[in-house]
Amino acid sequence: MTRRVLAAIVLAIATLPAWAAETLLTPCRVAGIKNEVKCGVLKRPLDPAQPQGTAIEVHVVVVPAMARNKLPDPVFLLAGGPGQSAISVAPQTLPLFTRLNNRRDIVFVDQRGTGRSAPLACEDTRHQTFAEQADPQRQLAQMRRCRDRLQALPHGDLRMYTTTIAMQDLEAVRQALGAARINLVGVSYGTRAALEYQRQFPAAVRRSVLDGVAPPDMVLPLSYATDGEAAFEAVFAACEAEPACGAAHPQLRTQWATLLASLPKAVTLTHALTGRSEPVTLTREMLFGAMRGPLYSPTVAAALPQAISEAAAGRYDALVGLGSLLASRKGSMVAMGMHLSVICAEDYPRMAGEGAAPQSEFGRDFTRLYREVCADWPRGEVPAAFYGIPASRSPVLALSGGIDPVTPPRHGERAVQALGAKARHVVVPNGGHGLLGLLCMREVLYRFIDASDDAAALAVDAGCAKDIPRPPAYLPIVAPTEGAP
Repeated sequence: MTRRVLAAIVLAIATLPAWAAETLLTPCRVAGIKNEVKCGVLKRPLDPAQPQGTAIEVHVVVVPAMARNKLPDPVFLLAGGPGQSAISVAPQTLPLFTRLNNRRDIVFVDQRGTGRSAPLACEDTRHQTFAEQADPQRQLAQMRRCRDRLQALPHGDLRMYTTTIAMQDLEAVRQALGAARINLVGVSYGTRAALEYQRQFPAAVRRSVLDGVAPPDMVLPLSYATDGEAAFEAVFAACEAEPACGAAHPQLRTQWATLLASLPKAVTLTHALTGRSEPVTLTREMLFGAMRGPLYSPTVAAALPQAISEAAAGRYDALVGLGSLLASRKGSMVAMGMHLSVICAEDYPRMAGEGAAPQSEFGRDFTRLYREVCADWPRGEVPAAFYGIPASRSPVLALSGGIDPVTPPRHGERAVQALGAKARHVVVPNGGHGLLGLLCMREVLYRFIDASDDAAALAVDAGCAKDIPRPPAYLPIVAPTEGAP
């Protein structure tokens, strides 16, 4: 980062309007949240080097503490993606913070490019036909059309949506709310955002929780090839180790290999979102793509052995339907323009230097599309220091799922080692992507943030993580034949 840009950033922060929390926030209602909350908008320069230039609006929702004698350090949720709107997922994530919300405000900030904060949304392709979704040239053309449309917007300088700049917005929100220190809870990509905020503003962080650690050097989406394949292999291993699943699917690996060898094949599939039956040529790339969503959740992955057996018998709807679950979940939509602005600036330059495509088919098609899109996507400046993780001044709790296909423990281990003595890594052996939804881990989250001192926070008992079992494989219930007892 040049001295001129750095000086402009410092100036932009130092000359913030003298907001008071009372004027930034006004009472409002958010769909899905029962009680009245507070909403606010903070104007920020699109380009930190031009503080008097184009401005964008960063939208904030604060869920006030329930108790009158509240604590001064709010909890900020940093959403995933990249591209998720924190405010959109607030109704689903607020239950994670029920106990913390008794005495602390919970803050949701739509990161620039997401939600209502200068959104960079592309076309929603989830309802397209299978043939349209599987056509890489069509996907590439859609992304390029989206790029051209976004660049025509007043806030369409796609170089200005890096994590580094976005965390300067977050610091401006902290200052506007008058909080001396804050607690960060980052989920998936939100962990990268949390690490970057902590790198830039270490004195402003009291505690950090990183759920599914995506450090800045992991090179998305290239790492998914390795991590996705490992999670898929764990499905086969779990079935073989479970007597009921092994008995029901004794040839599961052979069935999968035979299924792959039979492709491409003309089939008829039922679209999970439209309900329409569609003729399509099923390819290996489509099949591997369908595996991605189920692996995020061990509960959903438990149905994969049965779905693979169904597909081996020529019935593909179960397998394809499971693959659609991730895209159909509430709050799953990401602002694709922001997503690409982050990945193309922060990951693509390092991905391009990795040479050949990944050996695993899990990431090959996925990675190829990102390479082609990012080749001509405007890329923001990323400081070299972004890729390093300084030793932490404050306690950090990193959470990793042992069978997470995206952010498994190997990434958390690397981050915690860099963070040093103030960091602790908790691995849930049978956990997938996103662990705070587990009741056990909600209690760990509460005790870590609520602890009165750093030593107590780092000593929080997380032993329950080891006791969480992997869900047993789904086995269909077979109705007894007529006359059977």
